[in-house]
This record gives sequence, structure tokens and C-alpha cells, in this order.
Amino acid sequence: MHFYILTLFPEMVMQGLGTSILGRAAQRGHISVEAVNIRDYTLDKHGKVDDYTYGGGAGMLMQAQPVYDACMAVQERIAKRCGEDGRAAGARVVYVTPQGRTFHQEMAREFAREEDLIFLCGHYEGIDERVLEEIVTDQVSIGDYVLTGGELPAMVMVDAIARLVPGVLHNSESALTETFHDGLLEYPQYSRPEIWHGRRVPEILLSGDHARVDAWRLAQSLERTKRLRPDLYEAYMAAKNAPKETKE
Repeated sequence: MHFYILTLFPEMVMQGLGTSILGRAAQRGHISVEAVNIRDYTLDKHGKVDDYTYGGGAGMLMQAQPVYDACMAVQERIAKRCGEDGRAAGARVVYVTPQGRTFHQEMAREFAREEDLIFLCGHYEGIDERVLEEIVTDQVSIGDYVLTGGELPAMVMVDAIARLVPGVLHNSESALTETFHDGLLEYPQYSRPEIWHGRRVPEILLSGDHARVDAWRLAQSLERTKRLRPDLYEAYMAAKNAPKETKE
């Protein structure tokens, strides 16, 4: 899977995503991450990418032209790689904005099915609306708060999406047992030593009885979800108790 991040701060992005699990996944060829510097596409000789907003107001706005040209350059590269006569390949363009849909695990799974994803990171007071209307396919937020730029949210989403790509995680079962995979929070986990600060590992985990361990883990997930995220618990129980469709 190929990630392209349109940004004014490419070093920030690459330093954050070039290490640990994602860095190793990129080295093995399971994913690729490229930060595209929007400044490289400005027509201004001083590298300027922002200007005052029409109608007044505080702050500067990122201009349409460099954002558009940066995105189109990436789309054309994707098209050529896919053998599409240099036409725009139509890869999804995710604009990182607090006005977008809130990112969640199901969205991460949806994005992980794509071959290419382009993330657009805004700064200042945002980006000229005209270019957003022309190139953006998805507007996504990581929460109801405002950051200084879109780089950190983009990195969060790339991390969540990439770990669902086959081969990225060393243990393929990890993504299947983590929080939110089945709508529940993850059960508590323990490692050595067996006793630490007077606290023992639950005896059932030492039993070797996998069926009982699985049942215990499900019960723990249900209890933890009900206590910490009652909204998720109610949705899980509603889905579980919903009548199944029958074929006539």
C-alpha cells in the first residue's frame, strides 16, 4: 500500500513514520510512505504558499494552486504506475480537518483496502475552499479539537491503517484481537513475572485450557467495555441480539 502525504513539513512526517513497525514494513516493501512538499509546487519565486483571506479575518490561508499542482503530480504518478496513460488515477484524497468525519477503526479498515491514499495536511487558517472542492474525496478528523497542522492527525491515521495491511504486523493475529476489532475493548494482558508487586497473573491464564482462556478474555472484554465505553457495549449487544435475516 502506498501513502502520500501532502505537507509543508515533510521532515516531520518522515521522521515520525520511518521508525519502528512502519519503518520495518516499508523496508520489507509492504507499504511505502512519501511526504510531498507542497512548497515545491508553488509558482511564487520566494516559495510562498499562503495569502490573506478575502473578506478579512485573522490569519493566512493556503492557496489553491500549489496544493492542486502537488496533488495532481501525485495522481499522475499513480496513474502511470497503474498504466493509465498518464491520466489521474483517482486515488482517494483525505483532507485532515476538524470539520470531517471522526476517524474510527472501521474507517481504518475501509482505507486499508485501497492501494493508494493521499493525505492533505492544512496549516494556518486552512486551505482555499475551491481546491478542496476539486480534489478532496474524504474529510476526516481525529477528534473535536484543533491542532496547528494536519501532520500529526495524518500520521495517526497512516499508523492505524498501515497496521491492517497484510504483512505489516509480525503476528497476523495481533490486529484480530485488539481493541475495537470486534466492537469491544481489548481484555487485560499479562507477562512475566508471574507475581509483581504482590499482584498475581490470573490463574486461568496459567491453566493451558485455551477454551477457558478464550471465554475469560471475552468476559473481561465485555466487562471492560461496559464499564469504560457503555456506548460501544450497547452497540455490540444490540448487534449481537439483532434478529438474523432468513432466506426464503
